[in-house]
Amino acid sequence: MENTIVVMGVGDDGRAGLPDAYLQRIAQCGVLVGGERQLEMFHDSPAEKVTIRSGLGELVEQLRNESRSTVVLASGDPLFYGIGGYLAAKLPGRIEVLPFVSSVQLAFARIGEGWHDAFTVSLHGRPIRGLVQRIDGKPKVALLTDEINHPAAVAAYLLEYGMTEYEAFVAEHLGGEKERTGWYGLTDLAALSSGDFAPLNVVVLRAKSPGVMPPAWPLGIDDAEFAQRKPDKGLITKREVRVLSIAALGLKRDSIVWDIGTCTGSVAIEAARLCPEGAVYAVEKNEGDLANARENARKFRTDITLVHAKAPEGLESFPDPDAVFIGGSGGELRDLLALCCSRLRQGGTIVLNAVTIENLAAAAQAFADEGFRADITLAQLSRSKPILDMTRFESLNPVYIIAARRKPADHECTLTDRKETSR
Repeated sequence: MENTIVVMGVGDDGRAGLPDAYLQRIAQCGVLVGGERQLEMFHDSPAEKVTIRSGLGELVEQLRNESRSTVVLASGDPLFYGIGGYLAAKLPGRIEVLPFVSSVQLAFARIGEGWHDAFTVSLHGRPIRGLVQRIDGKPKVALLTDEINHPAAVAAYLLEYGMTEYEAFVAEHLGGEKERTGWYGLTDLAALSSGDFAPLNVVVLRAKSPGVMPPAWPLGIDDAEFAQRKPDKGLITKREVRVLSIAALGLKRDSIVWDIGTCTGSVAIEAARLCPEGAVYAVEKNEGDLANARENARKFRTDITLVHAKAPEGLESFPDPDAVFIGGSGGELRDLLALCCSRLRQGGTIVLNAVTIENLAAAAQAFADEGFRADITLAQLSRSKPILDMTRFESLNPVYIIAARRKPADHECTLTDRKETSR
């Protein structure tokens, strides 16, 4: 009969903070699993001790074949960015979780403020890239940090994007003898270093007041808000075409997006705001335009990977995309589309904007050669313009919006196809 594996949360104070029922389970177990710090808290236990290192897959196999009573020690609440959820998914029906108070809960207890409305992000063992668009506009944020993404590094990152509306509460060694907490301004916090903080800490970001929160930019940011090339403005995907193109991309919160020929970065920025759990990668050949794109990314608080290159160069370092937007190709259209089609993930979409019938024809043929179906929209738009006490309309350049998706295989015919065949 398979034994139940207990996953138990432990605080920084170790044995002293656990109830008797928890301590009894540890005393009765035959195997005690945990990190070095947790196992040291129960060094006198007669159970066989197994140290958790990097190979969680090996640990799962060991637990799956273990017949003795087993307790796995974890920090705080094992189901809150912890090992508990991982083991429950890998060993369904065999995990019993005995939680402790989470570090975030303790941090807000020290502040004396509710945490039910806090947005929580773990940076522990994860890159900080993309954090800015995930938390932008949120008045209360809790961050779990590590030795790389320490409080000072987080503060410097936030200041890069002008997030001065926040003050930070840093809580170290919560519940233990070395507990230390305090409020910081981001500028003061950024001036410190990783050595000024314990590795185990939580950072709470709180808006200084509701009135200092940044503007909530809508989908379809006005063209004039973007830094653009001067004096020849206009090298930007116009707002109306931008919104139609982004709609055609079919973005999700976790989409990986490429923007080829990003110029001002308008499409990349709008995409990043729609994909806070994903990532946006952009390439631009003109150094001046790339500088504008960087300025715009900071203004609109979007952490985009921007590369100075002429596509298809530079794309090799990007992860495979769920969506690709091509605003400019620099004359390498056929090779570029072949590469994008080969790298696109299953179910993904490529959207290309063309302003000439020659590029439209070339793109349509290239997509057909790659086994993609292209849907084409001709956007002919005009904007109102005052003239004396009246209003006239001024036309924008017509744009072909080409949305291409891989054709299903013959055996993957759609429901519509089957209905048509059965008639």
